[in-house]
Amino acid sequence: MLATVACALLVGSPAARAQEPAEPGLFSSIVNLFNPQRLADAGPQAPDATPYTVEITVKEGGRDLRQAVEGASALESLKGRPPSGAAGLVRRALADQGNISAALYANGYYSGIIRIRIAGNAPDAPNIFEIVEAARKRGPVPVRVEVEPGPLFHFGKVAIIDAASRRPLADAPTLASLRVVPGEPALASSVVRAEGMLVDHWRRSGHPFARVTDKDVVADHATTRLDVTFRVAPGPVATFGRFTVTGADFLTPGFIEERIEIAPGTPYSPEVLNRLRRRLLGYEAIASVRIKEADRLDPDGSLPITLEVEARKPRYVGFGASYSSTEGPAANVYWGHRNLFGGGETLRLDAQTSWFGEKSEAVPDADPFGYKVSASFVKPGIYTAQDDLVAQAAVLREVTNAYVREAVTFLGGVRHRYNDNLSLQVSLDLEQSQVEDADGSGEYGIVGVPFDLKYDTTDNELDPTKGVRFSGTAEPFAYFGDAGAGTTMVKGSLSAYRAVDDGNRLILAGRVAMGGIFGADLYDVPPQRRFYVGGGGSLRGYDYQSASPRNAEGIIIGGRSFFEGSFEARWRVTDTIGIVPFFDMGSAFASEWPDFDEMKYSAGIGLRYYTAIGPLRLDFAVPLNPGPDDGDFGVYVSLGQAF
Repeated sequence: MLATVACALLVGSPAARAQEPAEPGLFSSIVNLFNPQRLADAGPQAPDATPYTVEITVKEGGRDLRQAVEGASALESLKGRPPSGAAGLVRRALADQGNISAALYANGYYSGIIRIRIAGNAPDAPNIFEIVEAARKRGPVPVRVEVEPGPLFHFGKVAIIDAASRRPLADAPTLASLRVVPGEPALASSVVRAEGMLVDHWRRSGHPFARVTDKDVVADHATTRLDVTFRVAPGPVATFGRFTVTGADFLTPGFIEERIEIAPGTPYSPEVLNRLRRRLLGYEAIASVRIKEADRLDPDGSLPITLEVEARKPRYVGFGASYSSTEGPAANVYWGHRNLFGGGETLRLDAQTSWFGEKSEAVPDADPFGYKVSASFVKPGIYTAQDDLVAQAAVLREVTNAYVREAVTFLGGVRHRYNDNLSLQVSLDLEQSQVEDADGSGEYGIVGVPFDLKYDTTDNELDPTKGVRFSGTAEPFAYFGDAGAGTTMVKGSLSAYRAVDDGNRLILAGRVAMGGIFGADLYDVPPQRRFYVGGGGSLRGYDYQSASPRNAEGIIIGGRSFFEGSFEARWRVTDTIGIVPFFDMGSAFASEWPDFDEMKYSAGIGLRYYTAIGPLRLDFAVPLNPGPDDGDFGVYVSLGQAF
């Protein structure tokens, strides 16, 4: 027995399943079935409400299928909102025939039998309204739903053909990549997803108007096989044509056009457009970029593109806070301007205060109060559209276990973007500071020229699900405190992220970092420029800076090199809650290169609350090989992932 699934609602007796007509479009609506917003407009309590109870029974099929059926049922999901009158309850029951059928299809069951009874009668019984009215007088109307899913279907023949010639398309993606492999469970959701993947495949190959014109989905009930034929119209190959920009009058003329960087005649690619959109959204003055493709090609085979740009509010204020049981609390208030002179320039003023929760080991009588007042400025396109001027100046007081510093700092340079992932910044690093540590007090002047290389392919700054992120710095110093000239600092950090599942519910994340200072003895390096490990930003579970070299009195002095490593399994349990087990290791060393002696290790568990701006992080960690000066645990609260 064969049934065309796209046109048949399989309910009733086995014979009826091959013949009864169905609501059109049921198969294509499966994706919407699992949309949590489909009931968002349920509205207030209905007049003449008809309360009811519902019992759903799914024979066989397992727990997942039962949950899918219950999630699809309007009778179940809306039972707290009784419908209006008998007619409303009957309409809801009749709608569940299609809702539950779609859920069965989505899970690979195409010969299911669905029986719905209202007060013991079918919802299409001739006198059903009178039956409901009589039943409601005795209390909530009983509704019973029985589902026999039948056998699980598997994919049979799957073909991808040209819509015009009806011949197989030679450059089609593999069935394995589409996840519609013969012999595998024939989930209707897989068929719907494969349709979108086919369109994406040809669009990525330069066909902007690719579409699936039709699909034949036929269920063979004798063999429990589902045969699927996709009819695809790839459409013409195109190149990029002219770009038109609208809505960008809040920026200097030509600002957007200079940054499009897509020459006419470039082969069409949706990924190229996505990269352009992400690049433009990197400018704080721009709130949104909508890309509109023309509905036809120009005579030369090129596709015109329109960019609709919207501005963000130019001024903003805000505040932030963090807490660590090993470093103490910190709070920050800030004011910013996103388009200072009309050319996308940004200015941000920050005022931060902190309180070191314990006495500094190096300076026990130091005031624990710290502060930092800073100004950051960025001017895009100082030489070309790829070159930005960046500058930051700060006045600060820093309190740590190893030293107390009062300083004035300046960092300014030019950042060149080679492409969407790679950039290099060359800067001038100036610092004049007074630092007190275990060896006394000293004044330090520092002049350096840092080279900062960054490479980033991640998909999100605060909560990446894929890609890699690298940052490296090499900074030779013309003057470096007591070390004088000739000292060089080198450090780097590499992070990688990978989603285990299609829904990005489980992300594996890892990070390694290391660095060294060359050409200077340890005590010639200013204390604030030595390397320290320990605390929420490096080695959780250990006190701030505690995994670092100490002097003969056991006071932290810092090192000339360091190594850090972290691994996290970020499991998103619900849409808003996540759990993150993690493992950290690291230490700072007195030698120029890490020698990996006395490495420290820690492990812990984190809680994530996902918000619109990023995850809120709460981490609890314990040291695995603590020394006599180490604490028992660490607690950390901040916005964003640990790395």
